[in-house]
Amino acid sequence: MAAMPDSHDSRQEIPDLSTVWLRVFLEVARTGSFTGAARALGWTQSAVSRQISSLEGALGGAPLFDRLPRGVRPTGAGRTLVPYAESVVEALHGAGRELAALRDVTGGHLRFGAFATADAALVPDALGVFRTRHPGVRVSREEGFTPVLLDRLTAGHLDLAVVSTTAGAALEPYALHHLLDESLYVAVPAGHPLAEGHGPVPLGRFADADWISGSARPEGTLLDAAVRQGFRPRVAHVVGEWTAKQGYVAAGLGVALVPGLAAASVRPDIVLLPVADEGAPARAVYAATVRGRAPVPAVGAFVGALREAAGRLSAAVRPSPTGRGMA
Repeated sequence: MAAMPDSHDSRQEIPDLSTVWLRVFLEVARTGSFTGAARALGWTQSAVSRQISSLEGALGGAPLFDRLPRGVRPTGAGRTLVPYAESVVEALHGAGRELAALRDVTGGHLRFGAFATADAALVPDALGVFRTRHPGVRVSREEGFTPVLLDRLTAGHLDLAVVSTTAGAALEPYALHHLLDESLYVAVPAGHPLAEGHGPVPLGRFADADWISGSARPEGTLLDAAVRQGFRPRVAHVVGEWTAKQGYVAAGLGVALVPGLAAASVRPDIVLLPVADEGAPARAVYAATVRGRAPVPAVGAFVGALREAAGRLSAAVRPSPTGRGMA
């Protein structure tokens, strides 16, 4: 029960009303008697009477009910209070419903972001599963580079971000949920001398090749793997969009490095050659949240769907025996 305000304290203009008082008040107004309200609430009649007395005291002492020979009837003050009490109680009921929906993942809003190649298969697969299981949750999505997504996550604009280790962003401040480690492939045109080869190919075999990349500099891109293997790739064409990169490769204008998440969507006139593991770590993909910040319950459910999708992708995406496309 809220504390009774000091009626002599003129600084307190708005009383600290207990919502219990308001619920009891509305029940008395509805039933027209303290006894009826007590029966509906499962209380004693004296307990109901005390709650009404406390409410009247908090409001300055004006009676809220006229005591009649049979039951009670709201006074002018009581009639004035009814709509306000109804609004407060209904607002609290609404808040309770929404909080329960958040807790049970039957409602609420999930805001997440992902880097572009995660949108090729991983995110759509996970999102389809999540929507089937939690159709009442509203979902909004952003696409961007890992550093931008992490900034958005830190600023509170996202609840979760699907990020990779490619961009060299500092991931230590975040809670990371590992999804998968991506293999890398070199995309070559179908007529390339290595197109019919077998087995993984060292990146050094392409040290003198022209490269198609999203950036003129390899740092912070997939081509960082080439730098780690001892050569600086010659970027002949800077092309940001993956479909356009495929067109440049197919036309014989260069080769491109392709992550496993994008490998299933290559065009038929391109061949993917698996990159030999020469100590360069695979690109790791994570679902990131802000460490120490309580996530909305939908985040856990979505991370679960992402992990399931990642497991399916890891099992399905592997090099074909000829290196042409993916099995």
